[in-house]
Formats: sequence, C-alpha cells, structure tokens
Amino acid sequence: MEYGFQIKSFEEYKEAYRQSLEQPEEFWAGIADEFLWRRKWDKVMECDFKKADFKWFINGKLNITENCIDRHLLHDGDTPAIIWESNSKEEASRVITYKDLYFRVNQFANVLKNSGVKKGDRVCIYMGMVPELPIAMLACARIGAIHSVIFGGFSAQSIADRLKDANVEFIITCDGAFRGGKDIPLKNIVDDALTTCQFVKKVIVLLRTHTPVSMIKGRDKWWHEEIKKVEAQGNSPVTAEEMDSEDPLFILYTSGSTGKPKGVVHSSAGYMVYTTYTFVNVFQYKPGDVHFCTADIGWVTGHTYILYSVLCAGGTSLMFEGMLTWPDPGRLWDIVDKHKVNVLLTVPTAIRSLMAFGLTPFKGKNLSSLKVLGTCGEPINEEAWRWYNENVGKSRCPIVDTWWQTENGGIMIANLAGVTPSKPGYSTLPLPGVLPVLVDEHGNEIMGNSVSGYLCIKSPWPAIIRTTYNDHERCRLNYFATYENMYFTGDGAYRDENGFYRITGRVDDVLNVSAHRIGTAELENAINMHTGVIESAVVGYPHELKGQGIYAYVIMEKKPVGPELIAEDIRATVARIIGPIAKPDKIQFVNGLPKTPSGKIMRRILRKIAEGEMKQFGDTTILLDPSVVDEIKKGRI
Repeated sequence: MEYGFQIKSFEEYKEAYRQSLEQPEEFWAGIADEFLWRRKWDKVMECDFKKADFKWFINGKLNITENCIDRHLLHDGDTPAIIWESNSKEEASRVITYKDLYFRVNQFANVLKNSGVKKGDRVCIYMGMVPELPIAMLACARIGAIHSVIFGGFSAQSIADRLKDANVEFIITCDGAFRGGKDIPLKNIVDDALTTCQFVKKVIVLLRTHTPVSMIKGRDKWWHEEIKKVEAQGNSPVTAEEMDSEDPLFILYTSGSTGKPKGVVHSSAGYMVYTTYTFVNVFQYKPGDVHFCTADIGWVTGHTYILYSVLCAGGTSLMFEGMLTWPDPGRLWDIVDKHKVNVLLTVPTAIRSLMAFGLTPFKGKNLSSLKVLGTCGEPINEEAWRWYNENVGKSRCPIVDTWWQTENGGIMIANLAGVTPSKPGYSTLPLPGVLPVLVDEHGNEIMGNSVSGYLCIKSPWPAIIRTTYNDHERCRLNYFATYENMYFTGDGAYRDENGFYRITGRVDDVLNVSAHRIGTAELENAINMHTGVIESAVVGYPHELKGQGIYAYVIMEKKPVGPELIAEDIRATVARIIGPIAKPDKIQFVNGLPKTPSGKIMRRILRKIAEGEMKQFGDTTILLDPSVVDEIKKGRI
C-alpha cells in the first residue's frame, strides 16, 4: 500500500521537518491518521523530559496486528509478507502471503490462549531465524501479551537474568537452530536457564533441528502438537485485543555488556507510527519492493525493519536463517539474485568482512534488482562505503547511512534514499520530528557548524523509550538526567559545514591522550585507510606519561610479514590523517574482534586485555565467536 506521508523531494523534506518542529501535534496527528484505529486519540502527546514521562496518542485504541495484517487482506492478501531463506542452500525457500500470515498468527494466538497466556503477560521468545519467530511475536501482540525476544546466541545465565527481570511465565523456543555450520541447542540452553526460574509455567517448543531434548511433563509442549489441538477445536479467528496507545508492545533487553540488562519498553501506538513512517521515507518504499534486512530479529533492527514497519507498509520482508558468508562468501549475493531483492540493509561489519573476499564472489550474480542500500548498527568508514557503492550498488543505488538505538525505536538520523543528500561516512540529516543538538560536557549547546560534541535529542518523538521494565528511575537516570530537558544518546557526533551529522562513537569510547580528546571511531577510520587493513578497534590503557595510551587491534587482509614495519606505516597513516598525537602506542595484529551479532565490538574485553587483565570478561557467550578472546589474549603486546 502507499502512504500519503512519503516524502518525495528535498523541498518536501524541508517543509515536513519545519512543520514537525513548529507544529508537532498537528504533524504527528496527520501521520497517525493513516493507520487503523479502534478509537482515535483525545490528545496527541504529553511529554516531560525531567520525569522521563512520555505519552502519545492519548486514549487511542488499536491493535498493531490489524495494521500489519488485517488491513492488507482485501487488496493484497496474496502478496508475500515474508520470504524465508534457509541456512541450507538445499532447503526450499518459504513464501508466506498476508492471507497465510493471518491464518498462522490466529492459529498460534489460539495456542497461546490455550496455554493460559493473557493480555499483559510477558512471553519470552528464544528462537532461530525461522518464520515461526515473527508469527509468535504477532500472535503475542494479537492477544495483548508483551513479547520479549532474546537473541538465540545468549547464554543460559543471560536468559535467566531476563526471565527474572520481567517475571516471564511463558517461553517459546526451538529444539535447536542452524547458524552456518553449527547447530545451536536452544531448548537445552533454556532448560539450563530454568533451573533457577521455577516460576515459568509453559515452554512451547518448535521442531527445527531434531536435536534430542528433554520435555518436562506438564510444562513443555511441542508447537506442532498444540497446533493440532487448535485445528481440532476449529481454529476460529482471534479477535485482536483492543490495546491502549500506551500499552506495552514489547520489552527488548540491551546486550547487558555492563551490569544488569536493561529492558527497554516500547509502546503499541507510538512505535507503530514512527517506525512505519521512517521505513517508508528512509528506504523510499514502493509497493512490491522486496526488503532484505540481514539483522537478527533478536535485536531492535530486526523487530523494526524485518517485521513491524515492513508489514505495516504492506511490504515483503526477506528473512535469512544463516550467515552471510556461509557456506561460501557469495551466499548474500545468491540470495539477492534469487529473490530479486530491491532494498538491502546490513551492518558495516558485514560489508568489511565481505570486502576481504574480493570480487570473485560476485561472479555470475545478478544484482540489478537492487534500488537502495542501507547500513545500520555502527558508523561506516568511507572505504567500506565506497566499496559497497561501487561493487554492490554499481554506483546507481543510494546508500542510506542510518543512526538510531534500541531506545529510539526507529531511525533518527539518515539520508532519505535518492531524496536528500548523502555523504560517505555521514548519517547526514535528522528525520522529521527529531531535533538533534550537540552539547559540551556541561550541557551547553554548541551552536554553528563544523563542530563536535555530545549528541542529544531535544524534541520528543512517538517511539521514544517509555521506561526500563520495572525500574523507571534507571531509565530517567540513564537517558534524561545527564542534560536537562534532553535525551542523551551516549554518542559523540560531528556536524559539518552543511549541517550533516557524523557519529564519532560512544562518549565513553573517547580517549584522553595528553589532554587531547580523541574519538576511537575517528582513530579506527584513520587506521582502516591504510592499505591492507580490513578492520580495527582502538581502546585506551594507562600510560605513565600521557594518562592514556592508545592500543590498536588490527585485522589485515594477509598475515603481516615484518609486523613492526607495517605497524610503523600504520602510525604514519594515522599521523597524516589525524595528527602525531593520535599515533597508536601499541598495535596488535589479530584475526578477529569480539563482536555481538549486531556488529557491536565488545570494547570492555579489549580494554581489559590492553590493561593486562586476563580474567573476568563477563558473559562471552553472546559473542559471534568467543574463541577470538583467547587468541587476542595470547598475542597481547
């Protein structure tokens, strides 16, 4: 379907942006008017930054699944809603139309109701990237239950922490999951978590890998057997539960890299309106487009740009179960060719990984269907941007460089594909309704252009975080107490002469070297400019003279011959690009970096190794490849 709020020119963008700041209630009311409501709102918004209290579309009534599914049935029921590509090339793809999705969501909603799940209950979903994952999420939303998806790579302890925090009584999982050449025993991991979570009442298990599992009588149920019971009952459609605009839709926990995990809560209406608005505009969605976001649904990118926004727009979302470089580095391009993908959204980490394989994997692959490329999750360096542009987009596909966070719900700063200007390495301009500002360490706003500072958001937007589950004070302190009447992102940013924004990295990833503040993202970009460097990560460590020294972990295309000479060449590159003060004191060549599946580098691990701390790294099971930690420890300089 087409929405009337799609921006189609730079002039339209500037007008929408002006109105969104000058008349925010009228602006967002106009956007929200294009969705299905059981009852329209009484007031558009009430927002209090000091209390971290945000309400949107007050007293409105709706159910997001009616916007994701029901509204498309009459005219687009036979349109593919989800295309699923298996981990294995040999297994057939699955196409689920909107009619199919309606049937399956209602079917599983009945399973949940039979299991005793009610409106407001928290349901943990711990599954691989199979179609039943979004079906389970939508079934929860259908009956008003709050889903909390946990990425399938988290450990039993991480699961237990989240179950306890949200007091989850119902779990949906698989016997196992395929990821590349590995089989992940998901049910066994859940069982380990439940040894300390006796309050869980029901575990519904999808058969996927045929991994032997223990099924506890009374608690554990097979998905397919519960479906048969529903079929025997007649599988009557479930009337979507009427939800208030501010009723929670889901809880999504941050990675928990430091301290207790934070359960970010998003609302039913504000999240729906904002994420769909950003999807339609940033990616310039057109009816019939096949949208391929390579993220895992266990992260917010998957929630937003695989599931909810795409379906609200009536689009086709491509889900991939496996790894982009398995069983060969051409797998991603095979999928793009096979399914005639129009929009490809991935992380810079994946792009840099693919760069290392050269151009051979492209041979015989037709990528002409691509219209828009996107990046998310981390800043993209200019070399990767240009490689992506030239070799994937053939210099004809606009690249949208998106900045946002779990707490934001949807994209906050990005160019709109082919509509607003782009610049390599820059997210460029804010979305309508988003007022970014740069402040100094005292909270004073830094005016003008060609300036750097801490990135804050001065205006509320519909998908702003509502709370951290069961601990609103933590939400207030983390995001709204640092600077008065602002949302503090925790990121630093640079605003260029045109007002374009470039994210420079986390504020706590700023090094203080001889009283000079140096952003790690800027340093890494300089290192990555050196010939032969694929990727790098920089941390600080105690230095007797400088306060902090610079320790760089560097991945090369080929194993360095004469590493000290190459290290000196890299230092010279950094000195040329940033200045002599930024030259790394130590450069360790490594084969990989400790990363989460979303592409986030776990800097706390690298920092501890640089400081000589070889223990107490916390939970490393959340890493894509935990073995890289031992390799890095052995090679420490």
